Order: sequence, then C-alpha cells, then structure tokens
Amino acid sequence: EAKSNKQLLEIMAHVSRPLRTGSTALLLCDIQSRFESVVHGFESLSRCASFLVKSASELDLPIIVTEQYPKAFKETIPAIKKILPEKNTKIFEKTLFSMCTPEVKAHLNELGCTSVILCGLETHVCVLQTSLDLLSMGIDVHVCADGVSSQRKFDRSVALSRLATSGAVISTSESLLYQLVVDSKHPKFRALQPFIKENAANSKESELLTF
Repeated sequence: EAKSNKQLLEIMAHVSRPLRTGSTALLLCDIQSRFESVVHGFESLSRCASFLVKSASELDLPIIVTEQYPKAFKETIPAIKKILPEKNTKIFEKTLFSMCTPEVKAHLNELGCTSVILCGLETHVCVLQTSLDLLSMGIDVHVCADGVSSQRKFDRSVALSRLATSGAVISTSESLLYQLVVDSKHPKFRALQPFIKENAANSKESELLTF
C-alpha cells in the first residue's frame, strides 16, 4: 500500500507540470483520408485539429504528424495538410501503431520537449499506445478529448478512462491553448482570438463532447 501511494504521488507530481510554449509539441496522429468515413465524429475531430494547428503555428510550436501506412490509408487529410507550417512541421510515415517510432523519438529528443498535446485517431489504438510510450519516456501527455476519436464511441470512452488513470492529462482544445498562453497580455493572444472564436462555434456542433 505504501508503494502504491508513493507511485500515485509520483504520477500526480509528474502531470502537474504546466504547459509551456518552449517545451511543448503538438502531435497529430494518423488523421488520414481513408478513416474519414468510418471514424465517429471525424469532421469534429478535423475541425479541432485544425484549430490546434493554427494555434500551434501562431505560437511557433513544433508539430509532429504521423501517417499510418499511407499506401493503404492515404495521406493526412487536405484540410489539415494545407495549413501545416512548413518551418515547424515534420511528417513521419509508420507501420507501428504508436507514433513513437525511432525517428519520432529522436526528433522529440532533439526538440527537448517535456510535454506534448496529442490529437488524432484511433483513441483506443494509436493514441493510447503513443501516450503510454511517451509517458514511459518521461514526457507529459495532454490528450485533447475533443480532438480524438475511434470508429466506435465505446472504444473512445474506455480508452480515455484508461489514459486518465495511466498518467495522461485529459483536457480540451481551448483549455490547452489558454494554458499555453497563460496571460491575456501574451503578444500572440490577439492573433489567436479568431481561432478561439471559430473553435467555440464549431464546438457547439461537435460529436466529441462526451467522455
């Protein structure tokens, strides 16, 4: 019991570190065209991911994109691909379910990231395995609940619960952005306002507002 309490305290201490722009990356997991017709709330996920990309671009956050075997599942959807900033984006092909391929891990180490914001699909497969791998590397994982999904609602719900008890922080896109900005006097806050308003409007119709 003493050991389990100690482990719980270590987990609590680990996830309590604040998000900071200088040490955070945005990870987009397998948001590919082939999944568009089969994943629950795909359009809602796409809009949320677009909001995160626009915000990350404005804040100069590095963006890591993976594509699961694109020969079969096609590339990242055009709506997202066209707004990815060339300067800060790296795209990696993979067959591993987790995003944490050797190439991605090397890139994360090079960036010196201590935390990531994660969105994409599927929640119970690639997002889950990515989160567990990142946590084992000592990286804080903030899963964007309105930006992840699966083909089945139940799989998404169970995976989010598993992630929450495994040390990941389950949050929302707007909350994550405000944590990064910290202060209304942030020099980029005014530029972010149109994205925040658009995301708020889209959220009213989102299919991903349940845990």
